[in-house]
Amino acid sequence: MKEFNRLCNEFEQLDAASYALILAEKSAKIVPALAAITEDGLDGVALFASFIVGAVVADGDLSVEEFAITFPLFQAFFGEDVSYEDCNYVVRKMRRESRVMAKYVDEMVDAFGQLSEELKDDIVLVCLMICAIDGKVTQKEKQWIKKLLK
Repeated sequence: MKEFNRLCNEFEQLDAASYALILAEKSAKIVPALAAITEDGLDGVALFASFIVGAVVADGDLSVEEFAITFPLFQAFFGEDVSYEDCNYVVRKMRRESRVMAKYVDEMVDAFGQLSEELKDDIVLVCLMICAIDGKVTQKEKQWIKKLLK
């Protein structure tokens, strides 16, 4: 637990350039690995996007920093511009409909259980970084990450 909190604190202090570098490096490993375990390589991108979205909405809030770091992924995934306002509306709606969020988290945890330990570690790291991008890993975000670790 102390190690997890220490890691959260480190990522909360990380500068934007370091975030971008680590996320690019990890994403370059994660996407091909996920594509390799799916029947269609595009499903690997979709699966990775779902983990990213899970990290973004884990606390029910979408910060401008979270949106900025994930925008290129959303743009590549959806093939069009997605505005902060549109994404924030969806996050707020999911927060109001907690059953939707609980189902989504359960599906993510199920998918996570099918991955190798190395891939799990990389995805947890990326998710933790996304949660910390706004300078604070909230208790709800920590709980979501811990579900992935089970």
